Amino acid sequence: MKNAFVIVTLSGVLSACAVAPQPQSESKMAAQVAAAEAAAVTPEAAEAAALAAEKASAEAERARLPKVPLTSALLNQLLRAEFGFRNGDWQGPYLTMLSLAQQTRDPRLARRAAEMALAARQPEDTLAAVRQWRQLDPQSDEATQYYLGMVILSDNIADAEAIFRKRLEGTPPNARGIVLYQVQQLLSRAKDKEAASAMLERLIAPYRNTLEGHVVLAQGLIGKGDKAGAVREARAALALAPASEIAVLTLAQASENDDQVRGILTGFIAAHPEAREVRAAYARMLVNDKRFEEARTEFLLLDKQQPDNVTTLYALGVLSTQLNDPSGAERYFTRFVDVLGRNPNDERDPSKALLILSQLAEERGDLKAAVDWLDKLPEGDEKTVFGVQLRRAQLLGKGGDVPAARRLLTSLKPADPAAQAQVAAAEAQVLRDAGQAEQAFTLMQAAAKRFPKNPDLLYDFALLAEKTGHLDVMEATLREVMRLAPDNHHAYNALGYSLAERNVRLEEARALIEKALSMAPEDPFIMDSMGWVQYRLGNLDAAEAHLRRAYGLRRDPEIAVHLGEVLWQKGMQADARNLWREARAKDPQNGTLRSTLARLRQSL
Repeated sequence: MKNAFVIVTLSGVLSACAVAPQPQSESKMAAQVAAAEAAAVTPEAAEAAALAAEKASAEAERARLPKVPLTSALLNQLLRAEFGFRNGDWQGPYLTMLSLAQQTRDPRLARRAAEMALAARQPEDTLAAVRQWRQLDPQSDEATQYYLGMVILSDNIADAEAIFRKRLEGTPPNARGIVLYQVQQLLSRAKDKEAASAMLERLIAPYRNTLEGHVVLAQGLIGKGDKAGAVREARAALALAPASEIAVLTLAQASENDDQVRGILTGFIAAHPEAREVRAAYARMLVNDKRFEEARTEFLLLDKQQPDNVTTLYALGVLSTQLNDPSGAERYFTRFVDVLGRNPNDERDPSKALLILSQLAEERGDLKAAVDWLDKLPEGDEKTVFGVQLRRAQLLGKGGDVPAARRLLTSLKPADPAAQAQVAAAEAQVLRDAGQAEQAFTLMQAAAKRFPKNPDLLYDFALLAEKTGHLDVMEATLREVMRLAPDNHHAYNALGYSLAERNVRLEEARALIEKALSMAPEDPFIMDSMGWVQYRLGNLDAAEAHLRRAYGLRRDPEIAVHLGEVLWQKGMQADARNLWREARAKDPQNGTLRSTLARLRQSL
């Protein structure tokens, strides 16, 4: 849990160093400072100031470059070097670029040499080229960034100290904290941890009694494993700024156990209810603890504070899915996609949300909407496009156009055998959904012979074999899946549940399900299987315990029906009927519910 906590709490608060770990250039820092000063007026003014500062920096950099005449001899050397590099030779072109950089005093050629060495994974040659680039253009922020990155990863980080010190000294106090965090993040990557720690302490010394100084020292101490020292520094930061979110998050990160973390976060939230980052950290902690309802309450408060925050909207969508609230999930994922659409500069990928929205639309029977969501997917790589086409074919089949679905699948010509197996499985699913189960079985039987080592396809074939009454084929195929993929808990669970459902070989069924549960102890569907086999064995209390736990994790109609039957046999008829009504409300056509009511001669 601790590692997850560190990632989620610091990713937002320390975004400047977590997202861009290299030190920020002075020109960009100047833009940030200008933006911070302008923010007192309007956000638009801050953005304009930042853009103006970056533009001025780019113009100044162009003015510094030497005016090198492009003679035919120089052009010939450059072209030969580039063609040589493109053809797989790096060393000759690299040396040519370095030599020309020295002759012309043009830093762009040194930079190109560095790029060649970097592509060839030659760290020492890269560092040499970057060093020359920086010598030719000592004012280049980009050269300094590259140089720092290379030096930090080398065996000698001493050269970085003067650069860090100069940058800190040249940064206005209101922006120095960001630079301090970036320095700490960069030094955390150094090979020589002791030298990096000592350098960090020297660099921070002039700012030792600032909030940022204490926080950065605490982060460094956490990296060294000195939790007590980190707690001391974090508390010193809080003493200077009791409302500081980064200070309290650092204190929580340095704490020894979850109970301490929980107490620190909830105490701070009680005193500072508007503290977004701390509340988000607490909400994620609740997710880690699987306290999903409480986590959703916290994210709802975050959404109320800032309605268009895409991170909050996505979290609410995921939690609604987990809590079996499809309408809520659809609402939040739709808002997530809408907000991203209104912010074209946001680089977050909406693909996962769009795929979930397509699935949710399909589950509520709106196949047109399911296809429409697929149409909104951005262009992806070949694998993504292939997956979308498979899903599109399945939706066409469900919509009744089986010939069009099969034509689309036939048009897919993947070279990868695993992808070919996916096409076969998708076509069988289309036929099965259309009520052509025997045709689907024949198709999958041929695919299983063609791809006998593909456990995923064999698993799907086994389920289809059971559906069509070929029970011997089902069992033999599932056992082959177990042989090919011994850690495939689905295969053990499927065979165990099939035996329990048919009320045969119950001890063997229990052993199979126990094995599946040992591999996936939090899977509610395997818990359901265990509850059902316990019911078949006559262990009603054990059955109820497993099924209640499963239903608490996943409010699935099938689990509700099973739990209802157990409660019915225990004389809790009213509770059983309530569960069956819940199942009917979620899935009016549920076959398990219908067969259960018919067998028990009951109606709702």
